[in-house]
Order: sequence, then C-alpha cells, then structure tokens
Amino acid sequence: MSTPAPLPHDVLLPRSPETAPPGLLPRLGAEAFGTLFIVVAGLGVPLFTIPDSSPVPAALAAGLAVTAAMLAFGHVSGGHFNPAITAGHLVAGRIRAGAAAAYVGAQLVGGLAGATALFGILRTLPGISDSGTAFDTVTAGFGEHSIIQAPLAAVLLLEMLGAAIVVAVFLGAPGRETGFGGDGGPAGQSGRDSRDRGSRSAAPVAVGLTFAVLLQLGQSVGNLPFNPARAVASAVFSSGWAVGQLWVFLAAPLLGAAIAGLVFRSFGAPAHAGAAAQAAGESGEAGETGGTGGTAESAETVETNETGQGAETAADAGVAGQGGRAGSGTHGSGRGEAQPSEAQEFFDGKRG
Repeated sequence: MSTPAPLPHDVLLPRSPETAPPGLLPRLGAEAFGTLFIVVAGLGVPLFTIPDSSPVPAALAAGLAVTAAMLAFGHVSGGHFNPAITAGHLVAGRIRAGAAAAYVGAQLVGGLAGATALFGILRTLPGISDSGTAFDTVTAGFGEHSIIQAPLAAVLLLEMLGAAIVVAVFLGAPGRETGFGGDGGPAGQSGRDSRDRGSRSAAPVAVGLTFAVLLQLGQSVGNLPFNPARAVASAVFSSGWAVGQLWVFLAAPLLGAAIAGLVFRSFGAPAHAGAAAQAAGESGEAGETGGTGGTAESAETVETNETGQGAETAADAGVAGQGGRAGSGTHGSGRGEAQPSEAQEFFDGKRG
C-alpha cells in the first residue's frame, strides 16, 4: 500500500464555506481607512482642481470613491464609512450599540486623518497663503456661507432628506440585509450573502451613484456632505464659523438616518419572521421526505430479504433434490450391481 505524498507548505488549501467574521479591530481599521479615502477624494478633488478644466465633477469623484471603498473594504466591515449609515443600522437593529459607537469613532478618526493630510499638502503650496480659507470653499454652511444663501431650515431639511435616502438605499440594496455590518449578522444569512456575489457588487454601485447625485445637489446649496465624519473633518481646518454651524450637519443627517432605520426596522421584522417560517417549513418537508424514503428503503430491504430467503430455500430444496436423485441413482446402481452378483453365485452353485 502506497503512502500519499505530503502537500507542500505553499499549497493553498480551500477555505471552509463558513468562515468566521473578522474581529472588531480589523473592522474598525477598514472603516477608518475607507473614511479617509472618501474624505480625501471628496475634499481633495474640489480643493486641487479648477472647475472649468476638471475632467470629472467633484460629486462624481466622491461617489466613485464611495463605490471603490465599499468594494475594497465592505466585506470586512460592511462598508459604512459614514456615521449616519451606522446610526441607520443601529436603529434598524443590524448592529449592536457598542460596535456602532466604535464604528463612529473610527470613521471620525479616518476623516480627520484625511483632512490633516490635505491640510498639510495645502501648507506646502506656495500660491496658497491661508489654508483655512481654502478649506472654507469645501466646508458645509448655510446663510451667508451658502452659495445660494440658503437659510437654516432649507439646509436642515435637505440634509435630513439626503441622509434618509442614502441610508434607505444602503439598507435596501441587494445583499445589504446580511453581512458583517458590525456584529457579523446571523450565520445563515452570512452564508447566503457570501454565495450571492452579484448582489454584493450591486450594493456599492447603488450607494455610490446615490451619493454622487446627492452631492451634486448639495454643492449647489452649501457643500452639503450628508456625512457627519466629512463635515467634522472639513470644519476643523476651516475658519471659526464652520465649527459654529457644525451642529446642523451632525444632527440633521443622524435624524434622517434614524427615520430610515425605523422604517426598515418596522418592515424588516415580518420579513425575517416569514423567511424563518419558510426555512422551517422546508426543513420539515425535507424531514418528511427523508422519513418516507427511509420507510420505502426499509420495505425494499424486507422484500429483498424475503426474496433472498425464498431463493435460498429454493436453492436448498434444489440441492436436496439433486442429492436425493443422486442418492436414488446410487441405490439403483447398487441394486443393479447386486443382481449380477446373485446370478453369478447361482451358476457357480450349479457348477459346483
């Protein structure tokens, strides 16, 4: 018997389909780096490009950055990169409170890191004497700091509406009802999500396009970001007025996200219950089918055993018959041999 050769150490063995979700630290790192990327793209493109000669609009560039970040890191953390989206997940019951707080902290750190990098680059440019004034051109504001002099009520309502739309698209996109999302989600849902590759790719595209459209609208009103992390990152390096108006761009998107999360929570529970009932029904049908199959197999086994026993009985009878016939033939041949012996003795007696 030959012994199989051992596999070399550099051979990649197939992974189990039920892979464990990443830990909290890898998810926080993905959220921080993804938010950094979004802030650098969302603020850097309008900061360092001339609007008349820019090949890609700033809103489209920011939307593409969201799509790229979700495609790159969404499988690790869920791809929030926005405290409003995390708040929507919390209200909808798709992430725990502790994980949500950690997500928001990581997003703020990533956004500040991206804005710090941009601020440092601005300080090295000889043509820009005041980096804070340059940041004022990309910082959200209302009233006199809005391009169209939009009042507080208009900016508040638009931020709420835009954040609610983004969160609704994020929660309702195919494949976003599962995944890690901060706490890993149910194991069965995670398995179904890993098998649905097309749905997972469609969600980042939908969310990115939604951001691009809303940012195009928000730029014409007052550089509305629909992202508290981006609002904080730009306000910290801008003039003093930006910090004074920052509360609007923190409260409004979180409120809109909470509304969207409540809507999805109210509709999500019956859906999950129906799915669980359907899964239980399918399991019951499978059990009944297995039981029926087992009964049929048992019946076939009994019939087979009975048939085998009958065949064995017939074979035994045939062997016995053959033995009987052989015995009869032997006795017959014995009588045939006995008759010549008696005649020989008779004639021998007469001769004697």
